[in-house]
This record gives sequence, C-alpha cells and structure tokens, in this order.
Amino acid sequence: MAADFLASHGINLQAEMSRVQFGASHPPPSSASSLPLPPPQPLTLLRSVLLPDLSPTEHHDIHISPTTGTITSITPSAPPSTSPPPLPLSFTAAPLSSALPYPQDTSVRSLTDCICLPSLCHPHIHLDKPHLLSHPRYSHLQPQSGAFAEALSLTAKAKELFEEEDLLQRANWLVKESMEAGVTHMRAFVEVDTSVGMRGVRAGEMVRDLWRGRCEVQLVAFAQEAVFSGLEGEDDGEDEDEGRGKDASIKPMSPEIKSKETNKSLLETAAALPSIPVLGSTPYVESSPALSRKNITWIISLAITHRKHLDLHLDYTLSPTASPQIFHVLSTLRDLNWTSRNPGKTVCLGHCTRLTLFTAEEWKRLREAVGDLPVYCVGLPTSDLFMMGRPEMGEEEEEEEEEEEGDGAKSERDRPRGTLQVPWMIQRGFKACLGVNNVGNAFTPQGSADPLSVACLGVGIYQAGTGKDAEVLYECVSTRAREAIGLGGVGGNVEAGPGEGGRGGDVEDGEVKKGFQQREGLGLKEGDIADLVVYGEPLEKRTTLYRARRSVQEIVYDAGRERVVIRAGKIVRVE
Repeated sequence: MAADFLASHGINLQAEMSRVQFGASHPPPSSASSLPLPPPQPLTLLRSVLLPDLSPTEHHDIHISPTTGTITSITPSAPPSTSPPPLPLSFTAAPLSSALPYPQDTSVRSLTDCICLPSLCHPHIHLDKPHLLSHPRYSHLQPQSGAFAEALSLTAKAKELFEEEDLLQRANWLVKESMEAGVTHMRAFVEVDTSVGMRGVRAGEMVRDLWRGRCEVQLVAFAQEAVFSGLEGEDDGEDEDEGRGKDASIKPMSPEIKSKETNKSLLETAAALPSIPVLGSTPYVESSPALSRKNITWIISLAITHRKHLDLHLDYTLSPTASPQIFHVLSTLRDLNWTSRNPGKTVCLGHCTRLTLFTAEEWKRLREAVGDLPVYCVGLPTSDLFMMGRPEMGEEEEEEEEEEEGDGAKSERDRPRGTLQVPWMIQRGFKACLGVNNVGNAFTPQGSADPLSVACLGVGIYQAGTGKDAEVLYECVSTRAREAIGLGGVGGNVEAGPGEGGRGGDVEDGEVKKGFQQREGLGLKEGDIADLVVYGEPLEKRTTLYRARRSVQEIVYDAGRERVVIRAGKIVRVE
C-alpha cells in the first residue's frame, strides 16, 4: 500500500531504500533484461582506417556484411584530404574532442587515420569478486597485511555476504568497463563451494545473457577452496621431499568449517550444466602435494567426462623448495588421453610463477612434456607482482631491525619477485597469453579492467620495447588470448548461430565446431568475424592538440581513451 501510494507521487520506494542502504553512488542493478545503452549499430563500411600489417600512410575501407557480421572485403581508400584544424584561440571557444554519436541514418562510419585492430579478450578474470574493496557492503573487509592467506580469508568472508543483486551489480560493472576498453570476449570465473553455493553461477548466467551480442562471457565453474583436504581418511601430511612453498601455503580447514565433500559435489553438479563450458580448480590450496595431485587428477577427469575446457590456478609460489605440479598436470593429460577423449578443448594454466625459477634443463623438460597438448600458460602480472615474494610472517620486522642497524639491504636484495616471462616463452614455442585476473579486491587492489594496461605493463616487466615486442604483447591480450580459451584467434567467434562462424568456423558454448586455421599476426582478412577496436580520434575531428597513434607499438605504449568497439559487425561502444 505504502509503495503504491508513493509510486503515484513519483517516488520509487525500493530505489530510495537501496539508496539509503548502499549510498547514492552504488545503486543496485536493474533485474531487467535490457541495458541502459544505445542498441548495437550495424555497420556495412569502416572508411579510411589504418591496418596493423600495412604502412601507416596507407588507408583502407573495411566492408562488412550486415547479416553475418563478417568482413567481406578490404579495399584501398583515397588518401585523406582533411587537415587538423588550427589551435583554438581559447580553450573555451570549442571542445578539443567529443564523443562520436551513433549515426542515425547510415551504417557507414568514417574513422579516417585511426588504426583498426582485432578486439581485446580477457582469458582469465574473476566475475564474482571484482570491486570488493570499494563496495560499501564489504567496507569492513580491508587488507591489513596484503598477504595471500589474508586475501583468501577476506574473500571467504566476503563470499558469505554475496547476494544475487550484489553479484549482478559488481559483475555488470566489470563487463561494462571491459567492453568500453574493447573487450568482446572474456573467460569469467565464478566460484562454487559451500559458502556461496551456486549463486555465482546463476548470476553469471544472467550477466552472460544480458551482455550477449556486446561482450560474450564464457563461464568457468571454479573451485577456489580445497576439495579434498580435511576429508576423513585423507592423508594431509606433506611429502618429505616436497615443500608447498610459503607464497601459497594455507592451513587446511576443519570439516566443521567447510565440508570438502560438499565442495566436490557442488562442482560436479555445476560441471553437468550446459551453461558452463569450463571447469577450474586451485590445486595449491590443498594441504599437501599429494592432495594437490589428487585435485588435479579429479578435475581433469571431470572435464573429460563432461567435455569441458579446463582452467587451473597452478604453482603459485616463488619457493625453490616447492615441487612444481605442472609436470603432473601434463602427465595426467596424456595418461587420460585428453586430446582424443576431449577434442577441441584447451587447458589453461594461470599464474605458474614457480616456473620462473626453472633452470635451462627444466625448461627443456617442460617443452618436451607439453609437446602437442593444447596447453596455454596465462601470465597474470598485476596479481603476481602484488602477491609474490612477500616476506614470511615476522620477516618484515626483522628487515626493519636490520635496516636500523645498517644491514637491511641484503634481505631486500634477496626478496624475489616473479611472473611468467610470457614473450620469452612464446619465442621458445610455448603457447601463452596475458590476463587481468582480479580488479579491486584483496588479491589485486590496483589496476583496471582494460587488458591493454597489462600489455603496457609488460613493456617494462619483460623489457619488451621493440615494434615486434609490442605486436606480441597486443596479441597476448587479443588473438592469443582468444585462442587460449578455445575461441580461435583473428576472426574466431563464440556462441554464434549456424552460418555465423566466418573464417573461424561455427562456435557454440565456447567450442569451435569446425576446424580453425590459426594464423599469426594481427592482420585482418576477408571472412573474419568483424570483432574490432578502432583507436583514436578521426582526422576530421582532430585539433592540433591531438596526438595521433598510428601503430600497434603506440597503442601498446599508450592507447588513449578514444575507442570504437565493434562486435560481429555492430558498433557496441563509441567514445
């Protein structure tokens, strides 16, 4: 009655209550099936753009089929004749730039002198726990030490507070910001365990459906918590010759706190869902190397049984005494005949920081062990650099005392930092890419949802400053990332209907149905699905204050904010 009375006077009671609860800056998401965004705008022609594999002085027109969303032809265009306007007499006389409006009467877009590249892809991002540090519901769960065990504990406490509206709100923030950056495809982790149940899966399904056609979301049912540790009859003792490593060590939870049997059965239930194309687990959170290996064998078998892709958080340590589990993963994949029993499915291994301590002989052994398996390593540098190499409990106090005594430099020199050397691995024949992982939580407080920020960070981390280096780094957050999650590289697609696969072949539920011919580089070809990002302000809109970026190298160094995002031949975002 009260709600109806207030509504008759233009007052939304639910909205006002939510404003009081969450604050004006954090309204709850709408449960409607539409987004408060302009509808995708079909394209038939992108005019006078620059292409990555051609001269920066050559301009081309990209012709797109409005029915299939594929590139039908790429033709040379006339040289642009527009020169940048003179510098304004005052900064208030005219805007220096403006957002490009959606055309009302044409599917032709002139983006003169802007570089057109394949769209971006998240190969590894967590959909259910972004922005926990900035959301008022979790304001009491702020990091104090920044340690990995603390991040696990804070996240476990946060998960107990997860509700559908909250999950939808934060997930939609993440997808929106990703799409605005140029992401058209993402592999998104949602946790499944006794504290959160299937709430993350249900929210993930709604988010996936809501953004379909703008940004495709490939869901991973993910076991962050231990699956076997603490179960009756399981041996939690460590092998004498195998340390777990200080970075990823956690104490096993008692059965009274977490039922590992239930964690296991919940993920097995999620594995049977057709909406879940990927399964994942975290072997290193088990209480011993033996149980970590049991976790690995179980999740591989489960993925084969249900014909799913596999994505593991693996070997997250910089301790030289920790035995790397990657070799057990590879031998189990071969023993269980992954390639023949689960054809077309890829295996992604995230973090793997222990590999950075490998000797030349160990790298050689790893390359031979991978062989022709569809295994991809995913570097996650923003998280790895924040988490890895922290002092053990009490070491920080010892370092402070040493510094006061004038002998603190040694301990700081001995403090290791590490993340996968992704470009180096690619040069040596490994399949690898880069991901964002987390945004705004205790695992990774810093950074944004823009994959290009990781590519840019990679220039410094990997000392990769050449033009060729920049192309590889862009591929790592675009075409190589898409290939890693089973969608193909340039021109691949996801969840397309019959006949919409383009050069990449038909794709349903994250699986390429027809053979995909992977090609290197960023060049666009006829038949590719038009999943694109056009970077920069069009020539006709520039002033002399605008700095153009005409190469992949410049985009990786500093892409700027002006991006037109195109998903399957339709503009889904313009700025």
